[in-house]
Amino acid sequence: MSALPSAPASNAAATPHLATKLPGVGTTIFSVMSALAAETGAVNLGQGFPDFDCDPRLVQAVADAMRAGANQYPPMAGVPALREAVSAKIEALHGHRYSAATEITVTAGATQAILTAILAVVRPGDEVIVLEPCYDSYVPNVELAGGTVVRVPLTPGSFRPDFARIAAATTPRTRALIANTPHNPSATVWTRDEMLQLQALLAPTDVLLISDEVYEHMVFEGEHHSAARFPGLAARAFVVSSFGKTFHVTGWKVGTVAAPARLMEEFRKVHQFNVFTVNTPMQVGLAEYLQDPSPYRELPAFYRAKRDLFRAGLAATRLRLLPSEGSYFQCVDITAVSDLSEADFCQWLTRTHGVAAIPLSAFYGDGTDQRVVRFCFAKKDETLHAALERLARL
Repeated sequence: MSALPSAPASNAAATPHLATKLPGVGTTIFSVMSALAAETGAVNLGQGFPDFDCDPRLVQAVADAMRAGANQYPPMAGVPALREAVSAKIEALHGHRYSAATEITVTAGATQAILTAILAVVRPGDEVIVLEPCYDSYVPNVELAGGTVVRVPLTPGSFRPDFARIAAATTPRTRALIANTPHNPSATVWTRDEMLQLQALLAPTDVLLISDEVYEHMVFEGEHHSAARFPGLAARAFVVSSFGKTFHVTGWKVGTVAAPARLMEEFRKVHQFNVFTVNTPMQVGLAEYLQDPSPYRELPAFYRAKRDLFRAGLAATRLRLLPSEGSYFQCVDITAVSDLSEADFCQWLTRTHGVAAIPLSAFYGDGTDQRVVRFCFAKKDETLHAALERLARL
């Protein structure tokens, strides 16, 4: 038997060519600014995560679950007690009862939830409307599903939804719309009237709604109007929430999705072959922790105090404050401080004044620059005071 011909030595260790699925994706601005903050010793108000710990009772509940042996696979859809707690919370706050058995799924964070919802319902040729500026996972998620992204800008300056433009962008090929309230990055909160307008706009269509509500418990002006409150929206919506955001444990990556049973059936088909399920002791610990609803009730006042502290300090600078109705973000207009672009300003601010921020242009596909940057105030008071002391020199 003759030996197979050997490959040329120059090609023996060559990596096969691979065409990227996401040619427009590189290192995110959040990673860039966090790395620059670490390099320069700047106060990092860029990336959206707390620098303080969670309630010790939550850590204890998770530790107790581990010690009690809750360390093997839970049910694919999540620990039943946690799904029951989520269903009860939604009903208490928004008046809509989701079946814990068939309409609630625990996810590995909200980002996985959004990707899974998109993969479950979007097919090649489908269009998905995203409202810019938007969280950076939305567009790549749609592209991974083979869908076409249709970008509709929120109203410049106010960042309110423009329903005329949304209606004009809706076609027979529109499969879904992604909405986010409270909004990252602008910190706006949709009003009841705006949710009703969305319901009316979608009513004659088969368009699904992916409602990103991860900052639902951080509302300072008015109240949070979940898609779950409106029958016409709830019937077509995947409602996404985040324990990581809510309880200051972003690294735990635990979230939930609520949706009608027919939609959830498709969601779970993808979920089971995506992550299958989410770590057991944290689910058990969260279920125990949620027996006391006070953490939900206390959260708005907790973050309102941080927002007010930060805004009071910023008011003494040349940065112009934009409204911060919800989330843990504060946007400012830089026009009176610098002629630099948003991205260049953030680099300059980090290097010369020791405070890291994020340009809003990073949240637009075309890099729209409105001379606005975003700070995160989910920080210890001493961190905020240190940042304000430096920003006062602007």
